[in-house]
Amino acid sequence: MTIQEIGNQIVEEFQSFDDWMDKYNYVIEMGRECPMIDEKYKVDNNLIVGCQSRVWLSAEYVDGKIIFKADSDAVITKGIAYLLIRALSGQTPQDIIDSNLDFVEKIGLKEHLSPTRSNGLLAMMKQMKLYALVYKTKFES
Repeated sequence: MTIQEIGNQIVEEFQSFDDWMDKYNYVIEMGRECPMIDEKYKVDNNLIVGCQSRVWLSAEYVDGKIIFKADSDAVITKGIAYLLIRALSGQTPQDIIDSNLDFVEKIGLKEHLSPTRSNGLLAMMKQMKLYALVYKTKFES
């Protein structure tokens, strides 16, 4: 599936909930499904700067695609990370760079997060695109 198709799927999932408490619970549930980062990647270099919680994000380049994994000390933040991982993991660096991730706006996530969590979301998105840029430069140039 493309990033856009996955984003559309996420939007549909969120539209099935009537209120934001149900949506928050869904994000928390998704945090429990997040692919765990190996303990050896829980280092300062993999911490997302700008997050209220501690969030570690790792990326591997496998067969022309980037595989993301994350962990956080806050379950809601881990769920937010998983939403991004669902959309971006397993995609090519160029597709990640070109993605607009408009599903984040469509589900209303940014506007329903605290300012510090919203900043963390933006920091995660930026870091994932930076990983894509690095891998594109390193392996595809």
